[in-house]
Amino acid sequence: MTERNLPPLEQGLTAAAVQQRLAAGLHNEPLPPLTRSVQQIFRDNLLTLFNLINVLLGALVFMTGSYKNLLFLFVVIMNTAIGIFQEIRAKRQVDKLTILSAAKMTVIRDGKKVSVDQADLVQDDLISVTRGDQIPVDVLVRETTGLEVDESQITGESEPIIKGNGDELISGSVLLGGHGIVQATVVGHGSYIKQLARSAKSDHRTPSQLLTIINRIIKILTFTIIPLGAGLFISTLMRGTGQNRAILGTVAAMVGMIPEGLVLLTSVALAAGAFTLGRHQVLVRELPAIEALARVDILCLDKTGTITSGDLKFERIEPWADVAAGAVQTTLAKLVSAINDDNETAQAIQSGLVKPAVTPDEVMPFSSGRKWSGASFDGQAYVLGAPEFIFREVSPALQQRIQQLAQQGFRVLVLAKVAKLTTPKPMTPEALGLVLITDELRPNAQATFGFFAKQDVALKVISGDNPVTVASIAKRAGIAGADQLIDMSQVGTEPDYDQLVATYNVFGRVTPQQKAGLIKAYQTAGHTVAMTGDGVNDLLAMRQSDCSIAMASGSEATKSLADFVLLDSNFDAMIQVLNEGRRVINNIERVAALYLIKTMYSVALTVIFIFMSHSYPFEPIQLTPISSLMVGIPTFFLALQPDYTRITSRFMKQVMEIAVPAAIAVVGYIMVIDLLGAEFNLNFATTSTLSVLLTGIISLNALLIAARPLNRFKIGLVALMGTLFVMAFLFAGKVFSLVNLLDWHLALFYLPLILSAYPVFILLQNGLGRRVLSKIRWK
Repeated sequence: MTERNLPPLEQGLTAAAVQQRLAAGLHNEPLPPLTRSVQQIFRDNLLTLFNLINVLLGALVFMTGSYKNLLFLFVVIMNTAIGIFQEIRAKRQVDKLTILSAAKMTVIRDGKKVSVDQADLVQDDLISVTRGDQIPVDVLVRETTGLEVDESQITGESEPIIKGNGDELISGSVLLGGHGIVQATVVGHGSYIKQLARSAKSDHRTPSQLLTIINRIIKILTFTIIPLGAGLFISTLMRGTGQNRAILGTVAAMVGMIPEGLVLLTSVALAAGAFTLGRHQVLVRELPAIEALARVDILCLDKTGTITSGDLKFERIEPWADVAAGAVQTTLAKLVSAINDDNETAQAIQSGLVKPAVTPDEVMPFSSGRKWSGASFDGQAYVLGAPEFIFREVSPALQQRIQQLAQQGFRVLVLAKVAKLTTPKPMTPEALGLVLITDELRPNAQATFGFFAKQDVALKVISGDNPVTVASIAKRAGIAGADQLIDMSQVGTEPDYDQLVATYNVFGRVTPQQKAGLIKAYQTAGHTVAMTGDGVNDLLAMRQSDCSIAMASGSEATKSLADFVLLDSNFDAMIQVLNEGRRVINNIERVAALYLIKTMYSVALTVIFIFMSHSYPFEPIQLTPISSLMVGIPTFFLALQPDYTRITSRFMKQVMEIAVPAAIAVVGYIMVIDLLGAEFNLNFATTSTLSVLLTGIISLNALLIAARPLNRFKIGLVALMGTLFVMAFLFAGKVFSLVNLLDWHLALFYLPLILSAYPVFILLQNGLGRRVLSKIRWK
């Protein structure tokens, strides 16, 4: 690298130099957006296999000249339009929040420190970096007293690496400790960040259970619809039925098999959930994460920023071993000044002491894994940090005093003189004093944690601080099981994580690797785990968790990794996040069965009528009142209802208890109607009208059961749908190809069938549905 590529540290690039590099294309590029483009949204919603099938079916109906039977296409178009609208609305909300939470970088230009977007970085920019930053471009270290770097995203090695002046850093690296000035060497497409953007979260997420089931259903239907439709069409023609009747019957069967509304409802509900959370200042980075959080039954908390406010205050220093108080305080002030860290603890101590000018000989910045920092100056080395990680064995007297102070809620650090700065522990430490830090409880902590307890979400505290201090604060916050605590620095190199998570609720002195181990143990025990964090010490645990939540005030690395970012750093917003997730998933699971009823009976009827002597019992237009009034319209209203109960994976249960009995009842009644038609010489218009009537009645019963627990709104909704369904027969019979039911001869057929529909459905539900469920559970 030539001299002209090394801008002065105090000056940085000039405005003219920045413009030259921008003109030459030597600038960085923004990370890929979190959301799809409007063009992609239109394409992915319009160009689907089911839409293609619907268009082809519409073309066949058009050939028959029965244009009113094209009404099903209007429903498809409306469904697609609603899906596009909701996703674009959610996209705009997420994009707006993304801009607000976008990481800024501090660069030196024209002798001043300025904040710029990552996309505005240019080659040779001097960037000021500190603990918690994620390097956005490839850089060269120009000035530092020591940087501790996590390059695991690139190398796969979890051990931190120390970098000094002249060393190179690859984009995607995370600073675990220290600060300094680095120079951008490779920006834009040439840097590793393009390949590494969000790589930490690309593979570790558990896929959405609900979407997996729905996609599996759609995949099966994809290989079922076309051959069944072809078989029905050919068999109908072979029976001598006219081509138009064969086309209309086949189209009705295939349209009935497509649960297009189910896919739409799921995507719309998730998009609407992201939009709602955005209004509460919560950025949702992945829509399936809403479902993951809804299923969470264990929430792991870091103490700082969640239980406590994170505003640390230096209380006092307590001399140890007859060392003069003034000398200890002076040594502490020099050490903090020499290390020159900018983490919360260092800032709290600096604000309570004067900052003398010190030129250190060696510096070891604070590390979450090491849990201490140190420096050598004036011919002597000193360290500051957690006593368990400084001393090989803490003396009983010192341990007793630390415990006493921790029980009072103090965070206790040890200032020690050492022979040499070595890792993982310094050489021959000698305690000089105890540094006391206080951290206030968040104002609404008790109410927030009380809410989670009522929602069957177990709270676990995983912190790097003294377990006694953490337990004391957890108890004040009302977290259950706060007395069950353990010091993770005492569990050895290969702890039994399964036993630990089964026994304890508060974990102190936890290293980043141990945090990830604890999360994995909870998952092994069958739990869905969410992890909250704001610092680099939480990165490994957040990657391991099923769902991760970061504070906007936290490090850029944690924010780039998290599924949710609380933009105002208010943990109370988690109440809204959990509620919204549960509302979305509970409602989708409840109403999904209604969509699958039509799919199930359509598949069954298609198979049956391939071998029957009569035509398929429906025309496409006749399915419209059922699809819209018994499924489409009410499910969109039900999907917006509050339901914050714990997720219990009810999808298959709802299908077996509602969809299967209802589908069997529909098929059974249509077979009875077909027999009655043959016995009493009823024409197709009459038997198809009766089939529509009974199918609608059974679907109405299923809707009533799916809407439980009932309230005035739900009762009114079901009653309204039933009324509109009856009105469709009375006032729009010709539109939907339905005969007039106001005929007492016809009433002799349909009244007994209507009166028997509910008891038969309930009988099937209590018998068949529960028997199938018990077999599923037994398997």
